[in-house]
Amino acid sequence: MTSYDQLIIGGGQVADDAARALREHGAEGSIGILSSDEDAPYTRPALTKKLWVDPDFGEDAVPLNTVEDTGAELRVRTRVTAIDREAKQVELEGGERIGYGMLLLATGSEPRRLEGPEDERIIHFRSFADYRTLRHLVTDGTRAVVVGGGYIGAEIAAALSQNGAHVTLVFPDDVLGASQFPPSIAQRYQKLFTDHGVELLPGRRAEKVTVQDDADVGVTLDDGTAVGGDVVVIGLGAEPRLDLARQAGLEVAEGVVVDEHLRTSDPAIWAAGDIIEYPDAILGRTRIEHVDHARESGAAAGRAMAGSDAPYDHTPYFYSMVYGVRWEAVGTLDPSLEMLEVHHDTQRSVVHYLDDQGRPVGVLMWQIDGARDAARTVIADGITDRDLLRGSIG
Repeated sequence: MTSYDQLIIGGGQVADDAARALREHGAEGSIGILSSDEDAPYTRPALTKKLWVDPDFGEDAVPLNTVEDTGAELRVRTRVTAIDREAKQVELEGGERIGYGMLLLATGSEPRRLEGPEDERIIHFRSFADYRTLRHLVTDGTRAVVVGGGYIGAEIAAALSQNGAHVTLVFPDDVLGASQFPPSIAQRYQKLFTDHGVELLPGRRAEKVTVQDDADVGVTLDDGTAVGGDVVVIGLGAEPRLDLARQAGLEVAEGVVVDEHLRTSDPAIWAAGDIIEYPDAILGRTRIEHVDHARESGAAAGRAMAGSDAPYDHTPYFYSMVYGVRWEAVGTLDPSLEMLEVHHDTQRSVVHYLDDQGRPVGVLMWQIDGARDAARTVIADGITDRDLLRGSIG
């Protein structure tokens, strides 16, 4: 039976950073990575951003070269079906067992799906393979229906519109971005899309995907209307893959429960990335799905598995970029909260999201660089003085 000193389940960004941290902090034993993806670890943000808009950034820049740089043994297209904690083994689809000394769960998230037929032209966007399929299908004049106004949906709609496609974007908010931004910024955000020719269908939810009589693919909306095109891209976010941890009897709440060292309720098992509920030093116990968290928690888990006593004390930021406009944020972006907007000029803004005690719980930085640490400090210090908040970031 094959066995590894450190075994990682999941082949995404977390696996890459964990494997590198293991090596950098003196772990000399064998590292195994079991991935259900068909590709070796790669940089996921590029799939909706740089690959579409940067001609100098090609597909060869997407792989992270994990195996070459760390000596890890990687198996792709490999699904783990069970963890035997007593025997310190995992079971693969097909029955093969693999042993471990220490185990890292980095199973990531699964894209939310709409019911309906399977078709190459209907893409629930998540993976490098999905990018390649979509890139193959999109030519100048392609009619693309994009579902979802969050990160994936908005970024894909922007990317396709900049690559010659005629894009229709379906989303539930009355104004694009209204579920995160104050009205003034949401209007500014939406205008970026309409200025680039994107047709918006606000206030609508897609209920199922279809292959239509005229051979178009499309979606049926909650009001019964149908929208068709040459390709449909579903970008409705993702759900953390928690079943493996639950079935193994690990403590699971909103995510796999870990301590400040990212260790689970089993002392031989760590977890990192999208799936964990962890004690953030500033935000409290939380679960976060963005790449900064994947990278930093993966590295922290690798260090811990190599023997480090340092806690995971990084508060992640998240970001998006469309049409060259970048925004970043730390904490909670909830427009139902009281918001304090600070406009530095016609392009640059900061928004503080305040709880019922007037304390900041989230900070949005619109077109402002180098302010993440200041945003973290504002939340950590619980500043309630409005004049201090107005001058805290800029």
